[in-house]
Amino acid sequence: MSDLSGRTGEGHPRRHAVITGAGQGIGAAIARRLAGQGMRVTLMGRQLAPLAELASDLPDARPVTVDVSDVDAVRDAFETAVSAHGPVDILVSNAGQAGSSPFAQTSPDLWKRMLDVNLSGPFYCAQQVVPQMQSAGWGRIITIASTAGQRGYPFVAGYVAAKHGVVGMTRSLALEVARQGVTVNAVCPGYTETEMVQQGIADVVARTGRSEVEARATFEKFSPQQRLIQPAEVAATVAWLCTEDARGITGQCLAVSGGEVM
Repeated sequence: MSDLSGRTGEGHPRRHAVITGAGQGIGAAIARRLAGQGMRVTLMGRQLAPLAELASDLPDARPVTVDVSDVDAVRDAFETAVSAHGPVDILVSNAGQAGSSPFAQTSPDLWKRMLDVNLSGPFYCAQQVVPQMQSAGWGRIITIASTAGQRGYPFVAGYVAAKHGVVGMTRSLALEVARQGVTVNAVCPGYTETEMVQQGIADVVARTGRSEVEARATFEKFSPQQRLIQPAEVAATVAWLCTEDARGITGQCLAVSGGEVM
């Protein structure tokens, strides 16, 4: 077996990867990439239909619904995943939400939701897998953060705060588990061709009356390459972090942003 899909030695099972927020966009691209490289995948998300549709296209894929901001639901979801596919070797925490508002008008509910989903969610998920990874002497924890975890953006203070928190958590946890063969990293995409960005483009059109091309350009301009990142580019970065070649990469936040963050 390859160093990506299987454990060392004959007769060992293929690696088990859990991807949260797997129903669309970056999460779905990651699931396809890892499944295509021989992994057993558990697809987690809030809505069953898109998870089940994706699972039907992938070998050894199981959909599991979960709200990552609910610690009890996370525990139950991981118990289900382990029952189906065995201990989790790779966790990709991709589930997230974005909400915008001027700072002075940001409600406590919006602030809390941004932290619950984007920061507490990855924390709850990581807590479920760290002990078993330490015992196994191998593991990969990868959180899909954002360039918002490396710099600031206006009107999204809660989202930026949560993503900065994820980067800090990544660095701290990486140091705790470094000697047990577990790596912990954050991948930080810039604006990416996803349903979330498409909705943002539609909002700009509705709010300003600009054309779709003009609205899209407001997102593309953040990248020196003047384009949106593609989900497959993020998935390729995640897949590489899962390999033995990347075993020396831990505690890092890797920007996939066309040069927006250096």
